[in-house]
Amino acid sequence: MPIYKGKPNPLNLFKCREYEFPAEHLYFLDIELNSYNLEAAIKTWIEHNLSGRYYISRDVKHDSNSKHGRKNIIKLGFENPKEASFFQLACPLLKY
Repeated sequence: MPIYKGKPNPLNLFKCREYEFPAEHLYFLDIELNSYNLEAAIKTWIEHNLSGRYYISRDVKHDSNSKHGRKNIIKLGFENPKEASFFQLACPLLKY
């Protein structure tokens, strides 16, 4: 269990930090899947650097510019919009 700011996170302790479904109140981000282990690496980064609840899953999105008309994405949802902003700014796994 990662320790955030010197204290154990109670959400990690009770195993209720990661949502199992995309709840409506989450702030969602779509990240293009360009590496086979990107989802696991992002999940690890979130667990070690953020403290709020989140949702992560693989999804397919329609894209008229791609060869097959679709692209694989990672769908991320954050309960706190501030954590979503921090993730976009600080996560070294995102390369724009």
